[in-house]
Amino acid sequence: MTREQFIQLVSDEQEALRGFLLALCCGNKDDADDIAQDALVKAYLASAGYQNKGKFQSWLLKIAQNTFLNHKAAQRTFESIEEAKTVLGTSDADAKYAYQDLYLALATLPPKERAAIVLFYLDGHSVKEISQITDTSEDAVKKQLSRGRDKLKTRLKL
Repeated sequence: MTREQFIQLVSDEQEALRGFLLALCCGNKDDADDIAQDALVKAYLASAGYQNKGKFQSWLLKIAQNTFLNHKAAQRTFESIEEAKTVLGTSDADAKYAYQDLYLALATLPPKERAAIVLFYLDGHSVKEISQITDTSEDAVKKQLSRGRDKLKTRLKL
């Protein structure tokens, strides 16, 4: 893949990448931008290995998810929305942002459940695509989705 091809593919997927990472980082734009930058560098360095066998977006999101899991933002989970509000306050999530309550609830999920929920419900990926992105079985993705849904229902009192 040439540099120009990589730039074109990234520019086509940049919005999806940033939205995915913003949701994984529970609205923390700074963390999302840091992880996006790291993921793009890793993707560029690995671009010679991209074989055009699948969707570029899935390949890029896989790198982004792995970068997220290795980042400090993934290590931070909370027991409740109240704890997330106390710790995160309004500095990590814009108080005017429409999804603040969802981001606070997502912050209570373990990183792998959070990724599955974001990829399925916010990004619209299939279970099969999520299993490829996250390097897990489809059954594991289904379990992560089920557990994540149950926790979000409880925490959001739906």
